[in-house]
Amino acid sequence: MIPPVPAAERKGHLDWLRGVGVLVMIQGHVIDSWTRAADRDGAAYHWITFVGGAGGAPVFLFLAGVALVLAASSRIRRGLSEPAAAARALARGWQIFGLAFLFRLQSWAISGGPPRALLKVDILNVMGLSMVVAALLWRAGRGNRSRALLFAAATVVVAMLTPVVRASGLVGVLPDPIEWYLRPAGSATTFTLLPWSGFLLAGCAVGVWLDGLTIARERRGHTVLAGAGAALIAGGYAASLLPPLYAQTSFWTSSPTFFFIRLGILLALVAVAHAWNRLDDGRRMREFGRSSLFVYWIHVEIVYGVLSTGLHRRLPLESAYLAFVLFSLFLYGVVKVKQRVYDRSPAPTLVRTPLST
Repeated sequence: MIPPVPAAERKGHLDWLRGVGVLVMIQGHVIDSWTRAADRDGAAYHWITFVGGAGGAPVFLFLAGVALVLAASSRIRRGLSEPAAAARALARGWQIFGLAFLFRLQSWAISGGPPRALLKVDILNVMGLSMVVAALLWRAGRGNRSRALLFAAATVVVAMLTPVVRASGLVGVLPDPIEWYLRPAGSATTFTLLPWSGFLLAGCAVGVWLDGLTIARERRGHTVLAGAGAALIAGGYAASLLPPLYAQTSFWTSSPTFFFIRLGILLALVAVAHAWNRLDDGRRMREFGRSSLFVYWIHVEIVYGVLSTGLHRRLPLESAYLAFVLFSLFLYGVVKVKQRVYDRSPAPTLVRTPLST
């Protein structure tokens, strides 16, 4: 396993923000899986599931990009060459991609399903391949400026190509397992490379920016991020009021305007996390954030799998939300136990590796 960024070099507010993303993810999954049909038409249910779907995944992908760049830069400062640092980042991307299939195999072995479910495209598939692309772009750059430009350009390309690729007849001639990575295909896809990889690539650009900040400039640098985020939100909203550029697009799924609005929110959230952590250390939320892969790995099967069959679509919304709170406390307790076990063992383990480092 490739080790995460050493604790002394980690930016704690990013762990805190990842921890918030963990809670948003758990909330979305629990409410989606356990709420009864009679409560699924209400505004509260739709807002909760919208925040869970539109908020959690972008946070994880975005912070995965930030962490990839910070980890590579940290390794260079510790004496590793740029090619070697890029190779480590590339290996980590392939590792996450491989874990995606291991996760599917686990789910299939526990809860069953058709064999094609093993090829379902979920967030780890997209994250792994996006990290591979990001590592190659990082290696192609020469210094922070060129890398930031490469990542920013790649982000724009991904966002603008999403409606084109989804409407293209050429994608339809590809084998199904490859097509699933490019556009939605019912239950075979939860995420696709376009536009979701764009959040990770944008995170890489922000990682370059954060890596270049001195301690004295951190506050000002995060203020710049907040301003850039506000500009993206305003620009995306204004663009959504104009006639569409594409014949076939949906604002809530494939639209570049919605992508850039969400990206603006992410930039603003980084600044908010930095400001919040100046007032409060957020230790518990940081612990959640540092164990995000572990939490993801165990909670999905519990929430959607055979272990909770009796709760599936059975609870009133209020009860489902109470279940989310209690389940989150349980998972935090499991994280604490896991950390104690790790601290007593000199060997690195899978559960130690955060989702986005």
